[in-house]
Amino acid sequence: MADIITVQDFYKQASLLIPERIQKEIGHFNVFKTEEVFEPGATKMPYNRRAYYKISLIIGKNRAEYADKVIDIEHNALLFATPQIPYNYHSLDEKQSGIFCIFSEDFFAQSNIGRSVSEFPVFQPGGNPIFFLSPEQIEEVKAIFGKMLKELDSDYTYKYDLIRNYVMELIHTGQKLQPVSGLHVETNAFRRVSSLFMELLERQFPVEPPHQKLKLRSAKDYADRLSIHVNYLNKVLKEMTGKTTTGLILERIVQEAKILLKHTDWNISEIAYCLGFDEPSHFNNLFKKHTSLTPKTFRA
Repeated sequence: MADIITVQDFYKQASLLIPERIQKEIGHFNVFKTEEVFEPGATKMPYNRRAYYKISLIIGKNRAEYADKVIDIEHNALLFATPQIPYNYHSLDEKQSGIFCIFSEDFFAQSNIGRSVSEFPVFQPGGNPIFFLSPEQIEEVKAIFGKMLKELDSDYTYKYDLIRNYVMELIHTGQKLQPVSGLHVETNAFRRVSSLFMELLERQFPVEPPHQKLKLRSAKDYADRLSIHVNYLNKVLKEMTGKTTTGLILERIVQEAKILLKHTDWNISEIAYCLGFDEPSHFNNLFKKHTSLTPKTFRA
């Protein structure tokens, strides 16, 4: 299974020293120019989950693999990466540049945004993590990153408050590029229950090693853990996502199955077991129903 790359691992891989003052005082945040971190000619990033968020302006021809999606980037893109879902990208030509920031969940602990950063649509599982930009939008995004770099080097007492605002500006830039249907008008109660469900669902993954089995498998399992009636949970999720609780659970299981089939050497029976299926045939039937392919065909 894919490893989890920590902030410390990132700095070690890039031969950089981690700025301890940032790590200790305010969570972690940093911003980098792509060409200053990755060696020229590097063509592939390892496929792993990362224990930090990342927002990247990618300039150059690339192919991004994000969970079960493969997206070709012809010229440029703004990419949002969350700790819950692994991703990588392959550079397809030598003309690569860009800039990116990384930050931890606790970097926003002192902010007043009123929610976890993971609740924003650009970081939601199953959403659209990559946005193509016009030349004008590229300059706008570069300007935001430029302000981050300037503040990092400043002595301003409240510079990290400003930097959080710049991160939020990038997040909102991505969200404005989403279709309107992707941004739900939410009531506070429904939004909270939906968010707690999605967070609980994502905590079930990754499943490793192969003998580990999903702890929560049914709609009732999730409702009991959230201390609400299963009918109410169904109502909330149907209102917020247009999908049933069971549908969302199975959709996420199929997504994880695709990841395990493509990026591990576990046999199909092991994958079926760890995803909660006592009989491999039940897993095969579900997978084929959702993808029109058998697990064996999908892996080939």
